[in-house]
Amino acid sequence: MNQLHLLFLQFPRHLRVSAEHSADMSAAGSRLTEDQLLCSICLEVFTDPVSTPCGHNFCKACITQHLSKDVPFQCPICQKMFFPKPELQVNTLMAEMVDVFRCSAGGGGPDQAADPAELHCDSCSGTKRKALVFCVLWAFVCVVFSQHELPLTQENLQEVIEDIRMKMEEVKLSLQLSKEDACGHQTTGSLKESVDRVLQELTEKQRTSEMEMEQKFAEMMKREIPKLLMRVELMKVQRYAVDVTLDPETPCPQLIVSDDGKQVRCCDARRSLLYNPRRCAYHAHVLGRQSFFSGKFYFEVQLKGKTEWTLGVAQETVNRRGDVPLRPQDGYWTIWLRNRSEYRALAAPPVRLSLQSPPEKVGVFVDYEEGLVFFYDVDAAALIFSFTGCSFTERLHPFFDPGLNDDGENFAPLIITPVRHME
Repeated sequence: MNQLHLLFLQFPRHLRVSAEHSADMSAAGSRLTEDQLLCSICLEVFTDPVSTPCGHNFCKACITQHLSKDVPFQCPICQKMFFPKPELQVNTLMAEMVDVFRCSAGGGGPDQAADPAELHCDSCSGTKRKALVFCVLWAFVCVVFSQHELPLTQENLQEVIEDIRMKMEEVKLSLQLSKEDACGHQTTGSLKESVDRVLQELTEKQRTSEMEMEQKFAEMMKREIPKLLMRVELMKVQRYAVDVTLDPETPCPQLIVSDDGKQVRCCDARRSLLYNPRRCAYHAHVLGRQSFFSGKFYFEVQLKGKTEWTLGVAQETVNRRGDVPLRPQDGYWTIWLRNRSEYRALAAPPVRLSLQSPPEKVGVFVDYEEGLVFFYDVDAAALIFSFTGCSFTERLHPFFDPGLNDDGENFAPLIITPVRHME
C-alpha cells in the first residue's frame, strides 16, 4: 500500500499479529525482519534517517562522512556513483517507523505512538496485547490512507501521518479499560470484532475502489485510444512533408506576399499590377509555386489571429479570372473559416464542421493515387475533414486565401511553417 504500507510492514517481529489473532496480518507479518530498521553503515537502528537518490537509507551522521570526502560519492549499498554529490533527503517515514519501534521496545518515543502500546494487563501476555494494539493501529492506518488521494507526495505526507496520530489518540481514549475488563475474553473478542469489522469495511471499500478505477480506466481508454491512433496517423503523414512557397505571379492584387514566399496577408487597397494570365484576378487567392502530379505530400499553415481563411489544394487549370465556386467539380478541395467561428468543408454540398477548439495550425495531406485530401488540427492531433474518392487528372497546387483585411480585424497573415514532426 505504497509508502505507508511499507512503513507498517517493517514493524519488528514482536509486534506482528499471529494467526490466532488475525489471519490476514500473520501472513504478512511472517515475512518481516528487524534488519530493515538498521543502518547498513553503523549496523544500529536508524538515527535521523536520510535517503539517497538511489533510494537507500542511512543514518545522517554515517552517510555525511562519505559525502565529506573529496571524491565522487558512491552509494555503500548499490555502488552507484553520483557526480556532483547528491543532496540527501530526510526520510520522514523511516523516522516515524523508528519512533514507533523504540517506544514499543521501551526506548521512549512520541506520546501518540506510545500510549496505545501502554495498555496494561497483568494476566494477558505482552505478545497478545501488542498484537491487538498493532491490529488496531493497522486498521486505522488503512482507513486513513484510503481517504487520501494517490500518489502520496512528500508535501501531503505529514498531513497523512498527523491524521493517523489523531486516529491513534481516539483509540487510546476508547481503550481506557479497567484491569478486569482488559483481561476478559469478552472485551478482547469485542476489540478483535471491531478491528475485523474495520478491516472488512476497508476490503469492501478497496474492492469498490478497484471497480471504480477499472471503470474509469476503461472510459479513459475509450477516450484516449482514438486520440493516440490519430496522433500516430498524423506522425505518418508528416513524413511526406514538402517545402511549399507561394507563387509570386498568382496572388490577387490585394494580397501581399512576403519576400521568402512563406506568408500572405490582405490589404484594403487593390494594387495596380500588369496583366498576368496566371494571376487570381478577383478573389484573395494565391497558389503554391510547387505542383504535384503523383505520390503523397503534406504541408502545414499557421492560422493564429485569423477571423477568416480558406486552405486546401487546387488543380493547375482552375479558372483564375472569373467568379468560380470553390468545390471539387471545379478543381478545388478546401475548407474555410468565416465570421470567426463558422467552419465548413467546401464539398458539394458544403459540410458544416463542429470543432472542439479553433485550430491555430492546419496540416494538409494529399495522396494523389488514392484520391485523398485530409485536413488536420496539428496541435490537437485531430482530423478536421477528409475528401475521399477524388479523381485527380492534372497537377495540384497548394491553395491559400487569407481572407479580406476587414479594417484590420483579419490582418494577421497565413504562414507556411516548417513541419516539426510529432513525438
